[in-house]
Amino acid sequence: MTTFLFDVDGTLTDARRTIDPEFEQYMLDFVQKHHCVIVTGSDRPKTLEQIGERLTNSFARVYHCSGNHVFEGNTEISRTDWSLNAEQIEFLEQELKHINYSEPTGNHIEQRVGTANVSIVGRNADWDQRARYVEWERINCARQLIAIAYNEQFDDSIAQVAGETSIDIFKIGCDKKQAVDQQKDTTIFFGDNCFPGGNDHTAAQACNVYHQIDRGYKQTRQILKKRYI
Repeated sequence: MTTFLFDVDGTLTDARRTIDPEFEQYMLDFVQKHHCVIVTGSDRPKTLEQIGERLTNSFARVYHCSGNHVFEGNTEISRTDWSLNAEQIEFLEQELKHINYSEPTGNHIEQRVGTANVSIVGRNADWDQRARYVEWERINCARQLIAIAYNEQFDDSIAQVAGETSIDIFKIGCDKKQAVDQQKDTTIFFGDNCFPGGNDHTAAQACNVYHQIDRGYKQTRQILKKRYI
């Protein structure tokens, strides 16, 4: 059996956007014909917001929070209880101050189920603020600097670049690869951060085949239609 594993943000949708209606229907049809799972760094509410309950629940299994909060349909299968400690939070707050980004918007460190998400611009950013940050980040690569600093400081957890604006942090061994390890036979992964240091990297490397998605859902659809129909 072949299992298709999909990231959501930047892969089934464009970054931080809701799914295109035509592509949603395409994926509903695809999931009916193939064994498919979702592996996303986002929590369940954000996943439902981006691709809707109908499509989310059509997948055989959904691994939210990098595989630390798992659902089949609306049924919770498992969850990992891990969170940043006070020392780690203080360290991240100091790193954010050191970066001194010019347009912070608030809500920079968010604890999720079994993971934490760090945003330099802040999760309160509107679309214009986010776009300005993305352009700034392309030049400054500040997320990589924070992730490297964190990983040098702490050995119980790991920080990885995620999406366009974030850093994901989780306990060692509790990244997206854990979702791949639960699959059988052939695995094919689609994600937008498959490069070293990205939060899709370990999952991509563990799969038989992976596709680095750089142009959002249209690239995912193009690959699926060309290679897997």
